Parts: sequence; C-alpha cells; structure tokens
Amino acid sequence: MMAMLWAQRIMSAPTLEDAHALWNRVPRLLKEKVREILIESGCEDLIPNE
Repeated sequence: MMAMLWAQRIMSAPTLEDAHALWNRVPRLLKEKVREILIESGCEDLIPNE
C-alpha cells in the first residue's frame, strides 16, 4: 500500500527532476516494490539511474 502511494506521487510529479527527487526520498525498504510498480505502469523513465 505504501509503495503504491509513493509510486503515485512519483508518477504525478510535474517534472522529471521532481520525480527523481521524490524517488530519492523513498524509504530503502520500499524502493524495490516502487520500482516494480513504476515499471508495470510504463513509467520506468521516472526511475533515476543509480
């Protein structure tokens, strides 16, 4: 549930820079699930290269 909320916030970010900034704030234990949700939603471009 929390991963979905983070993914929704990232997907609704107004700019790519804002989406990347939000990604950096995702708790580390949720990052993998948020990554999966973004990829499933076709928004893998919102995941910064690490």
